Amino acid sequence: MAPRFIARQLARPQGFTGRVVGRLMNWHNADMNAFAVQCLELEASDHVLEIGFGGGLNLPALLQSAAFVAGVDHSADVIDWAKAKYREAIATGRAEFRAGRVEALPFEAASFDKVCTVNTLYFWESLHTGFAEIRRALVPGGRAFIGFLPKAHMQRKRMPPDIFTLRTVEDVLGALGKAGFRDVRTERPEPDTPWNVMVATG
Repeated sequence: MAPRFIARQLARPQGFTGRVVGRLMNWHNADMNAFAVQCLELEASDHVLEIGFGGGLNLPALLQSAAFVAGVDHSADVIDWAKAKYREAIATGRAEFRAGRVEALPFEAASFDKVCTVNTLYFWESLHTGFAEIRRALVPGGRAFIGFLPKAHMQRKRMPPDIFTLRTVEDVLGALGKAGFRDVRTERPEPDTPWNVMVATG
């Protein structure tokens, strides 16, 4: 089983160890994150929210292509880091970072054209509540992009079950449907890629 202190840092990065773990996860998850950003098909007018941005791997690409980028994370250290690194984008009204959780997003309804999150589903308290909040934050017809490693593959990593809640594709599909999402599809760069990015329209 993975060491508990590492699992806790994956769930909520804090301090020096959190920064180190964040960098390692940026490297380890680079392919999934890059593919998720590709799936976004960003347009210059897009307002985008990334949930659980952690080490900030996707933020440069999002800021380069979208009109406005918001990030939410429940780690205060992560929020402080992003505010310092992207203070110019914040000052010009192109970025905003807030502490919070997916189950209670700190943004007004219909604020975003696209919402993305990668490898955060394991830490959600409720898939249904999380997806309902994402749909609330999206403009009508906006799209959600959810990258994750399904339960069958995550089980091999032997993460502590009280920190990681493993999700099947069927779990995610069912919760998206109950939250009112439609036209749900699963994207992978290759047929045998273990992880996937699910795309759903609000």
